[in-house]
Amino acid sequence: MPAPSAFRSFLEPGQSVIHPDHPEWGRGQVQSAVAHRVTVNFENQGKVLIDASVITLTLLS
Repeated sequence: MPAPSAFRSFLEPGQSVIHPDHPEWGRGQVQSAVAHRVTVNFENQGKVLIDASVITLTLLS
């Protein structure tokens, strides 16, 4: 059995993000962030599970 990944996303629930490869999805709000798994609710796409070890979401201020 592989060892658990030490990767931890810097994202936290409530933060606003944009997916760099899918700007048409609109602004997204982080719902949860556990290790590399980040669930984001996008305006035009709905809830999407993102692998943050592969995709770097753009944090909005």
